[in-house]
Amino acid sequence: MNYDNYDIAIIGSGPAGLCAAIESANKGAKVLLIERDGGLGGQLTKQTHKFFGSKGQYASTRGIDIATILIDEAMAQKNITIMTNATALGIYRDGVITVEHENKYKKIKPQIMIVATGASEKFLTFKNNDLPGIYGAGAIQTLMNSYGIKPADEVVMLGAGNIGLIVSYQLIQAGVKVKAIMCGGPVIGGYLVHASKLRRMGVPILTNHSIERANGTDKLESVTVIRLDDKYQKIEGTEFDIKCDNLCISAGLSPLTELLWQIGCKMKFVPELGGHVALRSKDLETSVKNVFIAGDISAVEEASAAMVQGRIVGIVAAKRAGYNQKGDDERRAGFSAELAALRSGEAGAKLRKGIEKVEVL
Repeated sequence: MNYDNYDIAIIGSGPAGLCAAIESANKGAKVLLIERDGGLGGQLTKQTHKFFGSKGQYASTRGIDIATILIDEAMAQKNITIMTNATALGIYRDGVITVEHENKYKKIKPQIMIVATGASEKFLTFKNNDLPGIYGAGAIQTLMNSYGIKPADEVVMLGAGNIGLIVSYQLIQAGVKVKAIMCGGPVIGGYLVHASKLRRMGVPILTNHSIERANGTDKLESVTVIRLDDKYQKIEGTEFDIKCDNLCISAGLSPLTELLWQIGCKMKFVPELGGHVALRSKDLETSVKNVFIAGDISAVEEASAAMVQGRIVGIVAAKRAGYNQKGDDERRAGFSAELAALRSGEAGAKLRKGIEKVEVL
């Protein structure tokens, strides 16, 4: 197969990549969708909770069902070619993407690239953090929701953002006792609706607390917790132990930007967005012409925002490749308004501050 005859190549088939592929193909562009896993959908495939947002962002629909909707739409689109079990090894300044696929090394040269590789989980440093029984929240979701495996009997959750709170509730649904949820700051980072539900179920949420050490010989048996002051410094003498066989860490995500560094995109460390991210235009084009980004690689936020970003980039990339349709500008403006609404209010202030630092091209 000749892989050079594509208008747009998209790396990553999570919510951003799928929406970008669908939107571009609907305009008439010939799209290649590259996914390193065996199936499409990214993080959506293990999210059993219902989404917030508007009808256009599949409000009140579970993430796993949103994945099915988008995957079915992409697979029904004749203009989209899908490569699964395909790892993008590099992208180069001459416009070539190298991919390992079916034990073969392939070179692809599209007109436009959309990088939607998402983000990886952050980990924390503490004594004995390599004991069996210490997982990231994404790994716990995969065990429970993708493979139907009960991961533990008693869990301590470190992290009270939306992921930590949602996964805690999913653990309870799976028959796991959540002994405590904790976060280092004075207030939780997730939605109060999630926290309130857990508190009603008797789960303590400890602010200004963190893990001092994990305890156990061959596996995790308990964790030692310590209180923090308002400057996130440990308060000696406040340590106490919680018995558990699993510590789930939900300490945030870091954008997976290795491919952007390689091709020479201008990057900036922006804590509000999760780490190093690419400078970009309002249309999410990086400093390298015809290389666009969408989803958590651009800023770590909710999947609803990733889907809207994918739609925006899909329209812009198809237009750049020469596929213009009446109403494109209005449709793009509508998605931009949706994205602004998702980032509005006090909850989105930190994110908006970060985006101001990078939306400069």
